Amino acid sequence: MVGVPVARQYRRIMPRYIHSALAALVVAAQLSVPVAQAAASDYILVLVETTYPFGDDAVLEVRLIDTRTNAPVEGAVIFATRLDMAPDGMETMTSPVLALPGEEPGLYRFSADLTMDGNWRFSVAAKVQGEMETVQAQIVIEVQP
Repeated sequence: MVGVPVARQYRRIMPRYIHSALAALVVAAQLSVPVAQAAASDYILVLVETTYPFGDDAVLEVRLIDTRTNAPVEGAVIFATRLDMAPDGMETMTSPVLALPGEEPGLYRFSADLTMDGNWRFSVAAKVQGEMETVQAQIVIEVQP
């Protein structure tokens, strides 16, 4: 801008720079705001009963609970289960686990043969819809003769 005093040049240019800088700050602030998302620690898998009689076709019932609201969690995908006698030093002693249909929201049921009395470890992993992390639990079951 030849022939225009310097002060006038700044009055014309500065509002554009200020506007652009403010817009950039607003965008940066929006991008830096963390999105509230639950973590695996916000959920818990709880075995309804921890003592079972020795025998075939025991029904293990597990509740998946959102600890923030204490509400049952429906629609989770249980993708890993294992039942073994690790608490009694026999990790290789296992029993197959079969998923059964649920009877109420947040209740996940499984059938297993409890072939020996003692302490069994029931390991279960679940994916909650919309969550990145896997919810996992290892629960000790006492099998009595």
